[in-house]
Amino acid sequence: MDVCLGLLGCGTVGSGVIELTRRRREKIFELTGLRPKITKVLVRNLQKPRQVALADERLTADPEDILGDADIRVVIETIGGIEPARTLILRALAAGKHVVTANKDLIAAHGPEILEAAERHGVDVWYEAAVGGAIPLIRPLKECLTANEITDIKGIINGTTNYILSKMTATGAGFAEALAEAQALGYAEADPSSDVDGLDAARKLAILASIAFHAKVRLEDIRVTGIRHITAADVAYADELGMVIKLLAVGADRDGLLSLRVGPALVPKDHPLAHVNGSYNALLMRGDAAGDLMFFGRGAGSMPTASAVVGDVIEVLRNLKLGVTGQAALLCRPDKRVLPDGFDPVRYYMRLSVDDRPGVLARIAAAFGDAEVSMESVLQKRAYEGRAEIVILTHEVPYGQVERVAAALRSLAAVHEVHCVMPVEPAADGGVT
Repeated sequence: MDVCLGLLGCGTVGSGVIELTRRRREKIFELTGLRPKITKVLVRNLQKPRQVALADERLTADPEDILGDADIRVVIETIGGIEPARTLILRALAAGKHVVTANKDLIAAHGPEILEAAERHGVDVWYEAAVGGAIPLIRPLKECLTANEITDIKGIINGTTNYILSKMTATGAGFAEALAEAQALGYAEADPSSDVDGLDAARKLAILASIAFHAKVRLEDIRVTGIRHITAADVAYADELGMVIKLLAVGADRDGLLSLRVGPALVPKDHPLAHVNGSYNALLMRGDAAGDLMFFGRGAGSMPTASAVVGDVIEVLRNLKLGVTGQAALLCRPDKRVLPDGFDPVRYYMRLSVDDRPGVLARIAAAFGDAEVSMESVLQKRAYEGRAEIVILTHEVPYGQVERVAAALRSLAAVHEVHCVMPVEPAADGGVT
């Protein structure tokens, strides 16, 4: 028996979904007893050349051709962005259609609204492809690990920034040069702001943390820092210290109090995440029963993302065969709150440009003392035009205190610039901390 599917969007991901659905059609029948058949595809421009040759699929520019078609049981959304995707998905749910989406922006911003609509109309929303591409993350958290209290999640969940930082580490290139190469290879958009400013990773963290910690996590709950300010000098200092720089998404739950941040960090070279290079993604999780887990793989791309989308379609077909719904239930504890400054003290890296003259380091040390921040080590490698470049590693300290000392340093006449402040990840212990 065929099950008709409607596809919203026929770009990179949509084309991959069409190709993989065709390729796996008979295998899916063996697994579910049903054959998926994409019958209609919504596009903006009917004349635009497609990345995949269309056969039985019919293009349309009218959403009603899909949303109003009673034969279409499942709608797959690959348009991206908030609108019109949000409106189309809500209409599909109201029409009694199951939805599969790869839209991280939408789920991060309107996930509760969409899941509540699915529950109200007795259908499901599946969104494995919203985070991590081909890497299974959503379903393990929602199903396999529900016997656990997940206390920590930490990972590299943006392939663009990981490619840029990996390139800077491997070649000594500056940020602008590495970004230009990422754009030339298609890893970065013409406007890379969402990636390099940390927003893409923050949206994904909002989704993962909501599921892992059973909380309604909003994007504004996450402290976000991008990588534009990371220079070849920072990468070189990190190497000298036995570390590499990675953009990390970090979430923790301590007895109902949450800490959430995205930003660059120094990662020791013996840490599992230090070896995740190029456009690959990885996520570490810690559960009270399962212990430490690591997920690794391709985080984006046409076929990796299509793999997750079609995997969700298979689950929908299984449930249709069994007459089961209710997989989209929103399970949250409303009493959890986010601590903006976090609660786990860590070491910090700071790079400063200062006057190269006697007494300056003493004034810097006094500013640290006034903020009750202890210096672990100080490096002074470069001096030029009457200025010196100093790198300071602190002992473990809460985020709020290192912010206070950075503000104090900026007020000193002898300090020209505080170039960079980054957390230093603890040494590897086989886990996420």
